[in-house]
Amino acid sequence: MPMSEDALKTAREQAAVLASALPFLRRYAGDTIVVKYGGHAMGDPALSEAFGHDIALLKLIGVNPVVVHGGGPQINAMLQRLDIKSTFIDGLRITDAAMIDVIEMVLSGSVNKQVAELINRAGALAIGISGKDGGMIQARKLARTVRDPDSHIERVLDLGFVGEPERIDTRVLYALSGSGVIPVIAPVGVGLDGQTYNINADTAAGAIAGALNATRLLMLTDVPGVLDENKQLIPELSADDARRGIARGMISGGMIPKVETCLAAVQAGARAAVILDGRVPHACLLELFTTAGPGTLIRAS
Repeated sequence: MPMSEDALKTAREQAAVLASALPFLRRYAGDTIVVKYGGHAMGDPALSEAFGHDIALLKLIGVNPVVVHGGGPQINAMLQRLDIKSTFIDGLRITDAAMIDVIEMVLSGSVNKQVAELINRAGALAIGISGKDGGMIQARKLARTVRDPDSHIERVLDLGFVGEPERIDTRVLYALSGSGVIPVIAPVGVGLDGQTYNINADTAAGAIAGALNATRLLMLTDVPGVLDENKQLIPELSADDARRGIARGMISGGMIPKVETCLAAVQAGARAAVILDGRVPHACLLELFTTAGPGTLIRAS
């Protein structure tokens, strides 16, 4: 039975998309792409399903994706259910002994398995692990200081069991990726003394991307990317341009730690990092396989 005109038009459009994507598919074959998954993309069911399909597709076409996820809203919900109050300083949750147990339970438990299941349902094989497994994320206590606005005296903040990556042991990640498995990582690390630390997901993803010498770090966020003084998206920045943007105040507020994470990743070995608008369906595929990526790419200078 011959195709209708509408069906034929759709088939031609699909063929054109595949043909235009072919050079990009070849470019990334065999490469490692680290994706930080969180924000609105994680809370919207339609975007979540699209994300699972996108990550599965990357693996099926020969890319090695590694997913690092957040889980702030889910942690907040569980802490409220348990009547545990949270205090934040500069966006970091002060984490005591009772709270770190809850955070690990949520991140390494329900959230981690839900993200892995999104990818598994799409036809790939994903396994959820935490940064503690195999000692992958070796962490230290995060040191943070604040300056008193009146006396200008600096004091050290004690954030409890909030940590930062000290070293990434990549053996588990290479073993999984080499076996056809997509690692899905909860950002929980372990100290030399066995202490569990809560780590910011952006920071964990950046450290992992650097350690793996990833071709790309894709950071899904709730903003379009880095904007200039006229609120227009900046498609690409060198590391030097990004540092200058921070110094002169063009890059400010919550965008600063995201850009700094990208800078740390490319300095540690990632080829480039991209701050992506995770509210755009299929943002990862648009960034990798088209010329109209919806974000800001930061390269080493």
